[in-house]
Amino acid sequence: MNTASPSRVVRIGAGAGYSGDRIEPAVELATHGALDYLVFECLAERTIALAQQARRIDPESGYDPLLEARMQAVLPVARRNGVRIVSNMGAANPLAAARKTASIAKALGLGGLKVAAVTGDDVLDVVRRGDCHFEESGEAVAGFDERIVSANAYLGAAPIVAALEAGADVVLTGRAADPSLFTAPLIHEFGWGFDDWDRLGQATVVGHLMECAGQITGGYFADPGFKDVAGLARLGFPIGEVSADGSVVITKVEHAGGFVTPATCKEQLLYEIHDPQRYLQPDVVADFTQVRIVEEGKDRVRVVGGRGTQRTATLKVSVAYVDGYIGEGQISYGGPGAVARGRLALDVVRERLTIIGVDVSELRFDLMGVDSLYGSTLGGFHAEPYEVRVRVTGRTLSKADAVRIGNEVETLYTNGPAGGGGVSKSTREVVAVQSVLLPRDLVKPTFEIVEV
Repeated sequence: MNTASPSRVVRIGAGAGYSGDRIEPAVELATHGALDYLVFECLAERTIALAQQARRIDPESGYDPLLEARMQAVLPVARRNGVRIVSNMGAANPLAAARKTASIAKALGLGGLKVAAVTGDDVLDVVRRGDCHFEESGEAVAGFDERIVSANAYLGAAPIVAALEAGADVVLTGRAADPSLFTAPLIHEFGWGFDDWDRLGQATVVGHLMECAGQITGGYFADPGFKDVAGLARLGFPIGEVSADGSVVITKVEHAGGFVTPATCKEQLLYEIHDPQRYLQPDVVADFTQVRIVEEGKDRVRVVGGRGTQRTATLKVSVAYVDGYIGEGQISYGGPGAVARGRLALDVVRERLTIIGVDVSELRFDLMGVDSLYGSTLGGFHAEPYEVRVRVTGRTLSKADAVRIGNEVETLYTNGPAGGGGVSKSTREVVAVQSVLLPRDLVKPTFEIVEV
């Protein structure tokens, strides 16, 4: 680890907030952000389960589908400007992702690049061998054996730090906690101890603010007429200027769209937090209750006050499993009486599914734009719309029954009511996720360097 001077500032940019995020803002940050690190947070619970399924079909796949496009766009400018990259785009196959990144770098003429793959989060065999129970339902994992797709532990910062200390220019992980992607470079740069709980708590604040990228620069914040944000089509992603004590100034590239204000930072701070005093992470139990947010200038907000206590003895593991199928059908009605015709259509499909004996565990009948989000009672207080879209969705055990749901909506074309159009139907396998807790000593993270 480095021993940084108290005046040292590390500049970290957020290059993505989810798997399918825009690529241009990351290139903008690497080009104009004067960054030390660019972090791409691209992994969700269901995302890694889908990646595991892809890896089963092709052993060299299973990483983020936009990895190649992102690396081709960002690697040249990052290399030129000395920006190191950290990302969980490795998904279900960090080693394959590292090999692909190295091959891209070679094709771009970027010799000498070191790409690290962090592994060890895949604990499927450990979970299957153990006497594990799901935290949410209490059910024994053993009862789901043939249906389980993946089991991935949330790794912390330690293996990423080790890879950075080994000289990695790019670090690709599988399932790691989102804030840990940002915490690791700070531990490496400032030489913090892994038991420096208050600094790690403040670093978790930094990671939590940055992890969703454009949400904190006004994207998810925008609400026309109430919270107007200019330049959303050219929204810039955030930069964190982090000092040795963990305090951070959230900012952005000056010419980019959006803005950074105390309000955008406060909304992001509260995002997905259950207990602000005990935000459980693999590196620390973070405490957000003393966080203070102060505006220092245009698009410059200082955040301090995060604290922490000793990390837990267990790691969270997301277990994904096949949980049946969802069948869906949609059709639109417009003009006078559209709502009445839409409700008649729902009634017809409801009766048809009973007549033909479709076996469902859950079933929904919605008029989108009227009651699909808030229910028919609330929808009834508003003026009747001139167009509606019928949606029927159901969960089934068999794919055949799921297909029949969409088919029955499609038959409304000719079997009434009048004026239906724009039918769509789909059937998809349901991948559900629950959690188990594993003792830390059962999870063995490591890394491997691929050199160009």
